[in-house]
Amino acid sequence: MPSHDVLIIGAGLAGQRAALAAAQTGASVGVVSKVHPVRSHSVAAAGGINAALNPEDTWESHAFDTVKGSDFLGDQDAIEIMCREAPEEILWLEHAGVTFHRDDAGHLGTRAFGGASAARTYYVADITGQAILHVLYEQLLKHHEQLDRYEEWFTVDLLQDDDGHCTGAICRNLRDGHLEVFNAKAVILASGGAGQVYQPTTNGLIVTGDGIAQAYRIGARLQDMEMVQYHPTTLAGNGLLITEGARGEGAWLLNAEGERFMERYAPNKLELASRDVVSRAEQTEINEGRGFPDGTVALDITKVPRRRTLEALREIVNIGRDYAGVDITREPIHIRPGNHYIMGGVKTDTHGQTNVPGLYAAGEVACVSVHGANRLGANSLLDTLVFGRRAGEHAALNRARHTTMPLTRPARVEDTERYISSIIRREPGGRRIAAIKEELGEIMNRYVAVFRDAEGLATAHETIRRLKEEAAKAAVDDRGAVFNQDVIAAIELGYMLEVAESTIVAAEARKESRVAQYRLDFPDRNDGEWLKHIDLSRRCSTSS
Repeated sequence: MPSHDVLIIGAGLAGQRAALAAAQTGASVGVVSKVHPVRSHSVAAAGGINAALNPEDTWESHAFDTVKGSDFLGDQDAIEIMCREAPEEILWLEHAGVTFHRDDAGHLGTRAFGGASAARTYYVADITGQAILHVLYEQLLKHHEQLDRYEEWFTVDLLQDDDGHCTGAICRNLRDGHLEVFNAKAVILASGGAGQVYQPTTNGLIVTGDGIAQAYRIGARLQDMEMVQYHPTTLAGNGLLITEGARGEGAWLLNAEGERFMERYAPNKLELASRDVVSRAEQTEINEGRGFPDGTVALDITKVPRRRTLEALREIVNIGRDYAGVDITREPIHIRPGNHYIMGGVKTDTHGQTNVPGLYAAGEVACVSVHGANRLGANSLLDTLVFGRRAGEHAALNRARHTTMPLTRPARVEDTERYISSIIRREPGGRRIAAIKEELGEIMNRYVAVFRDAEGLATAHETIRRLKEEAAKAAVDDRGAVFNQDVIAAIELGYMLEVAESTIVAAEARKESRVAQYRLDFPDRNDGEWLKHIDLSRRCSTSS
């Protein structure tokens, strides 16, 4: 059985940064990923990463923008850590080989992003996440003596000892279907968010809330699950992301009447208002009949000089051409709000520790609550890197060095084998997994999205209960072992339904509107009663 000082589940930016930090301490590290690491969803992060690196900017200004953007729900101590450490992280990345954009004088160049009081977003065209991900992967290869990569392994269960400590994971090799126990002194979840709970979403097919549900099932607390961010500019029909960088470069939003409608909703910030403001403005235009017949508004990138668009936004030029048949340098493209990010997740402290001893989390799977009720664009990459590094260091130095290697009882693996066998042996005739997933996405997008109310949330909750029952009998066609995606889809569906229900429960509990949580039946922010977090556990829900 593989044994490691630190086991990291997920190989996106948070996972790779955690792995690198842990390996640099001399710890033995294992990285488990259900896809090849450079295909992790971090590759989709386009616009950039924030840091107050310019001499005229300050971390205090960055922190204030982040606190304000969170509608004062963000943890201010955690925000201070993130913003203070941001400049050093940018410089480390640049020295490691990330080719950030530079201006004509050779200085690192920035672009403006929504909700920021200064242009502090550093970027690599509109492929920033991909550029950083590849550089981190290169850096990991230097530590091959103490770091093992398990690519295309799917984590099924987290392990606990009799004292409730997390002691590793049970994973399935996708190539041949066999299960393996991974013993570890510390486990770091870095498996990303849960975007596939919604449709449309900018998130890839692999983003199914695995880590959130796995942690929840062994007693970890979840926090801020009601706070789900919709991105204002996703491509109509498929949810592909049109980066906020387009608006940062000067693109306008127009309704079907040709009106630049953000002049009415945010006359000072316009298109660079925070994402919740822009998403609600767009949805209001659509709902009130000023959108286009396909339920969209238009993003006019022709306001940006063509040469600049081809230089700084080349990937969305390709997306517009390939998926919408539109040359965005010559005509507007139709967009709509779409699910993008969850501010909530597994509750952690600033070292990534959860309430389950030995279990850490970092990145979108985690909630240290630097984003509160709303994430500012380009703070997500920063969150993954800063807190991924901190989790890796703490798990290696403060946990693994003082813990003996656990051993797992063979019977524990047999429980998981029986569970997977029960999926494979299901009787035919159940509802299709794809159909259940499609209904889940539609119901969440209809009732738990930009606008919410008690009636809609109750309808969504009732639907989720029914879908859970149907998922337990969903049809599985593939009875084999090699790359059996039917089995994986069935397990992922269970994770998604768990996350969906926790999101609805938290949204029902928060009887106020606070940026990402906009209740039509409670339209006002209520600091007197709700300037606090909602924590969820498998046994109960509490406020803190």
